[in-house]
Amino acid sequence: MPTTLRPKFLTPDDGLRLQSGPGRDLVFKVTGDDTGGAFDYFVVEVAPHGGPPLHVHHTQEETIHVLSGRFQVRVGDEDTVLEKGGFAFMPSGIPHAFLNLTDSDAEIVIVYTPGGGHKFYEELGPLTRNGTPDRAEVAACFERHGMTLLGPPLSAGGN
Repeated sequence: MPTTLRPKFLTPDDGLRLQSGPGRDLVFKVTGDDTGGAFDYFVVEVAPHGGPPLHVHHTQEETIHVLSGRFQVRVGDEDTVLEKGGFAFMPSGIPHAFLNLTDSDAEIVIVYTPGGGHKFYEELGPLTRNGTPDRAEVAACFERHGMTLLGPPLSAGGN
């Protein structure tokens, strides 16, 4: 039986709010559940000097569109700095990470295709939100959701 997709309208503050580690809140405007698995669209509130660890998606493509702030973005061997309005496409199979370079909170929009990434964050948030997470538990969570944790987050002027 084919899935019938439904229109969705949200106010600026609406959406599925999830957490991903200290200082990284995510607001999913649509998830793979809403789009028949096609894509996820979410806003990430990134803390000053925050960002995810170096990782790779095995089946999902990812994009970043900077709404505010300034970000270092690494995709494979390439590094760039994106300002407001900047955009990056991160193909599956290529390691990547990003870092908020500012002393203020910043925002980006992320799109995953195919969708379903919210299920990863529903599991990851409780593992990473308080204190120092167990790296083996976090790595296992990545693996369960088609990703591999490869290294630490980026640091300004560093790794």
